[in-house]
Amino acid sequence: MPKNDRLSGCLDEINLEFVEREATPRLLMKLSIQLHLSGLSLSNTVSFLEVFGVDRVRSTVHNWVHKADLQPETGRSPNHVAVDETVIQLDNEQYWLYAAVDPDSNDLLHTRLEPTRNNAIADRFFAELREKHDVDDAIFLVDGAAPLQRACRKHGLDFRYERHGNRNSVERVFREVKRRTTSFSNCFSNAEAETANEWLRSFAFAWNQLI
Repeated sequence: MPKNDRLSGCLDEINLEFVEREATPRLLMKLSIQLHLSGLSLSNTVSFLEVFGVDRVRSTVHNWVHKADLQPETGRSPNHVAVDETVIQLDNEQYWLYAAVDPDSNDLLHTRLEPTRNNAIADRFFAELREKHDVDDAIFLVDGAAPLQRACRKHGLDFRYERHGNRNSVERVFREVKRRTTSFSNCFSNAEAETANEWLRSFAFAWNQLI
């Protein structure tokens, strides 16, 4: 599907039911949400609106993104699932980002931000992933992280140790998330963990539409 078709479809899926008054044209709101999730900083998104004579502050665009409550599509049936974890900085604290990616399509299936990593958290991540998608017959690609391999065994999932190859798909997601949170500190600066989780779900929605 051409990228412009995917962008159009993405705009159609952005729900603005949360809007109480028509202070900004809806198309511009949708475009602002999409542009920010696609990589534009809040400051540059505000500058984009100014071109159309709309004066808004960064916090307004930030609120649009979160109130839209965007979610990646559920019900996928991938043949392979690459799962990994990485450290994400949230203000002065470190959190662990868990992510599952379909390496055949590069779609981001599920994310979760946690204050630490252990067996219970890995188990919960896999349980949520199984609730969202049909992955019981998929082959999971994991590295040497013991909690991930243990969770696969507990859920009766077939897994394969792989450090590169198809697992590079999840590494691409991590690089983009880290680029966004490093370059645009207004994404995660002064944010609660649940706000960051909401942003990650919105990011997954946009990532799947535009990759």
